[in-house]
Amino acid sequence: MRIGIVLQLRESERCVHELKDALGVTQPLISQHLRVLKSAGVVEGERSGREVLYRLVDDHLAHIVADAIAHSEETR
Repeated sequence: MRIGIVLQLRESERCVHELKDALGVTQPLISQHLRVLKSAGVVEGERSGREVLYRLVDDHLAHIVADAIAHSEETR
């Protein structure tokens, strides 16, 4: 799930409901994973009205995750 969130945020910043819709899981589950990613310094959030927009702190992490996924698919 966290990899999915990172890949979604690689494309653009997103709010919880956008991540929920894109990943097909519940809002509480997305929020729980975002808390973990935020405490690890992977994502940060900025309030925009009633929503919080999340983004990656470091775009290099998204490249590492994408490369790891591509590599795992090559070795199959």
